Amino acid sequence: MEAFKIKIQPTNRPAIIKFEANKFLTRKQNYEFKNVDEAKNSPLAKQLFYLPFTKTVYISGNFVAIERYDIVEWPDVQNEVAEQIENYLNSGEPVIIEDENTPSKIPVTVYAESTPNPAALKFVCNKKLVLVTYEFKNIEEAKDSPLATGLFHFPFVKEVFIDENYISILKYDIAQWDDIVVELREYIRLHIEEGKDIVNENATAKSTKSQTTTAANNKSVDTANLDDTSKQIVDILEEYVKPAVASDGGNILFQSYDESSKTVNVILQGACSGCPSSTFTLKNGIENMLKSMLNDKVNEVVAING
Repeated sequence: MEAFKIKIQPTNRPAIIKFEANKFLTRKQNYEFKNVDEAKNSPLAKQLFYLPFTKTVYISGNFVAIERYDIVEWPDVQNEVAEQIENYLNSGEPVIIEDENTPSKIPVTVYAESTPNPAALKFVCNKKLVLVTYEFKNIEEAKDSPLATGLFHFPFVKEVFIDENYISILKYDIAQWDDIVVELREYIRLHIEEGKDIVNENATAKSTKSQTTTAANNKSVDTANLDDTSKQIVDILEEYVKPAVASDGGNILFQSYDESSKTVNVILQGACSGCPSSTFTLKNGIENMLKSMLNDKVNEVVAING
C-alpha cells in the first residue's frame, strides 16, 4: 500500500496552513474542531491539540488545515507538524472514529455540463472525487475503478475520464444524450452518495507511480529529465492551457519535444480526445501560444488522442 506523504500549502489567511495528503483522509463529511473535547472522535486532531499553538483543526477530503495562535510563525514549525501528521497517517491509526452521528450517506450534487465534443458530456460533482487524473478506454482498463466499471455496464458508454471533481463520459452513437443523461447522472450521484470507492488502492498506486513518466493515467509530468525548452512548454501548458481544457471536460499532457523539427507532441484526454474542434483549438490556440511565448523554438504542435 502506498505510504502517505504530506505537502505544505499556504492559504490566503496567514494563520491557517493546509497539510495536503496524497490520499483521501475522509470522504463522508468535513470536520472542524475548536478544542480537544470536540476532537474526541478524531485521534489525529486530538494529537494536534497537544501542540500549544493549535487553535482550530479542520479535516476535509485529502487535507488537514490548522489555524494557529500568534505565539509562533508557521515557517518555524510547519515542517515538524507536517512530519507529525505524516507519521500518524502511516501508523495506520484512524483519522476519524465513526459513531451513530456519522452520516451513512454523503450529501452530493451532480449536474451535467456540455462540452465542445458532441460525443462527450461532463458530470460535475460538488465533492472532490480523485487526486489525480484517470482515463479508461474500456471495462478491462477500469478494473481498479468501481465507478468506471459500473459506467461501462451501460452499453452506450465508450470511454470514462475522471478528474478532480468531474467525470467526462464519451458515448457511442447508438444513444442520444437526451435519452441517457438522467440515468447516468443518477447512477453517478448514488455511487458517490453511498460512499463507494471511485478508484481503489491499486489504481491510486499505479497512478502515483506514473508521476515519474508522461503516462496517460496522470496529469502530472516529471520535469527532472527534460531539457529547458520542454520544461518551459510544460509550464505554459500547466498555467495557461490545462484550466481551459479542464473546463471543457478534458485534459492535455505533454509527451515530447523534438528540438530538430521544433515539434511538440501532446496527448488529449477526456472530452478533448477525438473532439471535432480539438484540431482547430490546437492549431489556433495552443500552437500559436507556444510559438508566441517561445519565439522560434516551436514550429508545430501534434496531438495524440489519449
